[in-house]
Amino acid sequence: METVLSTCIDENIRMLEAEFEGAGDFVKRKILIGEERKLNIYIAYLDMLVNRELLENQVLSRLMIMMKPADNCGFDDLFEAIVNNGITTADISEKTKPEDLFTAVLSGDAVVFIDGFDRAVVVSAKGWPNRGVPEVENEPVVFGPKEAFSEVFRINSMLIRRRIRDTKLKLFQKKIGRRSKTDVALMYIEGIVRQEILNDAIGRLDGIDIDAIADASTIEQLIEDDPKSPFPQMQLTERPDKAASAILEGRIAIIVDGSPFVILIPATVNTFYQASDDYYSRPHIATFIRIIRYVAGCIAIALPGFYLACAVFHPSMLPMLLIFKMAGARQNVPFPAVVEILMMELAFELLREAGVRLPKPVGSSIGIIGGLIMGQAAVEAGLVSPIVVIVVAATGIAGFTIPNYSLQAGFRLSKYVITVMSAFLGFLGFWSGVILVLIHLTSLKSYGIPYMFPFSSGDVNSYEDIKDSFILKSPKKMIKRPFFADKKNRVRQK
Repeated sequence: METVLSTCIDENIRMLEAEFEGAGDFVKRKILIGEERKLNIYIAYLDMLVNRELLENQVLSRLMIMMKPADNCGFDDLFEAIVNNGITTADISEKTKPEDLFTAVLSGDAVVFIDGFDRAVVVSAKGWPNRGVPEVENEPVVFGPKEAFSEVFRINSMLIRRRIRDTKLKLFQKKIGRRSKTDVALMYIEGIVRQEILNDAIGRLDGIDIDAIADASTIEQLIEDDPKSPFPQMQLTERPDKAASAILEGRIAIIVDGSPFVILIPATVNTFYQASDDYYSRPHIATFIRIIRYVAGCIAIALPGFYLACAVFHPSMLPMLLIFKMAGARQNVPFPAVVEILMMELAFELLREAGVRLPKPVGSSIGIIGGLIMGQAAVEAGLVSPIVVIVVAATGIAGFTIPNYSLQAGFRLSKYVITVMSAFLGFLGFWSGVILVLIHLTSLKSYGIPYMFPFSSGDVNSYEDIKDSFILKSPKKMIKRPFFADKKNRVRQK
């Protein structure tokens, strides 16, 4: 049988205090109002989770001085009189289930019991410490907004609403996590979003049954199409302008309380190559940079394997002078070429990880100086040849040009597959590895959208999405929304 509140305030107080027994930050106060008719009122909240100034000015002080309303009205109107005259904040709600009250207190709200009534008032008074609206760290731009999402749920939704002032912008909110009860919301524009994608996203969120949600990346791993793939099938961003732009294209933004990143769905390889800077620059410059990024992506995944296939199995493909240079450089190296490559690649990974974990002032220095010293020392000691250092460095730099860290990580793992296959089978292994990666990419889907779109199946939208892929057309020519949007509402500019 479902538990409900009692009309006896003391029973409700015992129930609430028993649930929060041992919580040193649980704050409670029982006050008596009225002159002729005395009435007990009880208020409870968790310290530092509420805005105490709002609570004291708009609730406590009003209730303490509230005498006449409690004396001059009938019993049936008493509850409404206290709520309307004693609590002046706008965001309040009535609850009858104890579980709802526990969640409200843990979420930073205050609970008010009134003697004689089997329902309580929940006052929205959230005021936990936060760092406000921070500056972008992981997706910096030369031009454009510098604002970034923060860990506060409402700040993040506000940053999106500030950019899309449309009543059709909807926010579907729910709590996920049996113990954390984390606020998670879907933001989308009604009429532009594809209903089947929206229903799929809601269904996947409803299917999550877990103790706690630590971050947006936890949600990402729980609702992605293929968890075994090293490639991301959802896009994480810390930029409100990027999230707003995605929503206007018919995509869905998933906001997770406590995370400074917002998930964008669906996602394709193409979306990971799009940087905010592209849309704040002239199309010609942005197109040039886009092409460099795509070329750099190919280098990041294929260059070590290509070097091994040429140097070990097919040296005749290289110019004769280059062959002599490579042979002379490798003359005193005691290891096979594949060991050289893997050794330097793993050393590069160690430097990258060390640079991430160390404090910022030291991290950048260790990455640059450590790489130079290790590379030079390894060459001088005869452990590796100079050309291997160049290949590994070029591969690493090319990987850094990819705007999305998750896609970088997928390329890094795939690079080792192609490298090992090339070391054993030469160009046969190299092309087999490349084709294997391409087959995997083309087999992926993100909420029903092909992962390689618009490079595959681009004709379903009359190749409109090509205008924002390798090349970037001017805003005047971007007449239609991408394939993500509902086909009835794809025209965004007349």
